[in-house]
Amino acid sequence: MALDAIQKALLAEIAGLHGVPEGAYNIRSDGELAGRATTANIDIVTKSDKPGIDIYIKPGTKNESVHIPVIIEQSGLKDLVYNDFHIGEGADVTIIAGCGINNCGNQDSQHDGIHSFYLDRNAKLKYVEKHYADGDGTGGRIMNPTTHIELGEGAYMEMDTTQIKGIDSTKRITTAKVGAGATLIVREKLMTHGVQVSDSEFTIDLDGDDSSANVISRGVARDKSRQVLVLRINGNARCYGHSECDNIVMDESFVQAIPEITANSVEASLVHEAAIGKIAGEQITKLMTLGLTEAEAEEQIVAGFLK
Repeated sequence: MALDAIQKALLAEIAGLHGVPEGAYNIRSDGELAGRATTANIDIVTKSDKPGIDIYIKPGTKNESVHIPVIIEQSGLKDLVYNDFHIGEGADVTIIAGCGINNCGNQDSQHDGIHSFYLDRNAKLKYVEKHYADGDGTGGRIMNPTTHIELGEGAYMEMDTTQIKGIDSTKRITTAKVGAGATLIVREKLMTHGVQVSDSEFTIDLDGDDSSANVISRGVARDKSRQVLVLRINGNARCYGHSECDNIVMDESFVQAIPEITANSVEASLVHEAAIGKIAGEQITKLMTLGLTEAEAEEQIVAGFLK
């Protein structure tokens, strides 16, 4: 698998890769397969009816990982993939995804990734997804991730998703159906600047008794960028749901948080927390007494907030 310097830099940003990963992987570059490996317990199959892959993880698989990054250098490319993940009963694995765009042209480059996760009984998954873009062209850098999750009885999933920087427009849609005794934890971190736009929408259905979900979104909006967040949790059984959004607004940015919690069962317990505000002046002052400039103090506070 031969990669140029730009591709290597993108892989390092979105997946922490500095070479060919160990274990199973599928690397997509400019809409084409760049490299793939499977293991005895993890199989990756190209879809025959539409672009994308099916990933099958055998029941009981432990301590294995899958890397599925996407990188785009071609200006004007609109890439669409459908990736389905089938996690067998009792498996405990990590999946590392993400997309990086380097657009040096004058046409928009876009990646739409539609990912569906199906976790069998007592399966465990940690899913990490990072988005990043750069390049000195005038064309847009657009990413629209769609994630659908179905958790079987007793399943557990952690989803960490980060938009690092450079994405001009993103529409992020996440839906989940959580079965009896299953748990979903989502941590979203977003940074927008310039005139970038981010729309993020979660719809979580807690369908089984003793199901639970904890969704936490943190965002920083700078310059004239805009962020809109919808956090929707439906309690359809004896369950516990918690959502939290915490945003920093800077310069002339706009942030809107729309919480929705609906109890369709008298045994549902649902909580929402939200906070939007600017960086406190005393925080900046404290750091400036340590020798930082005001700009450096702001950067330290933002970095810590999104850590």
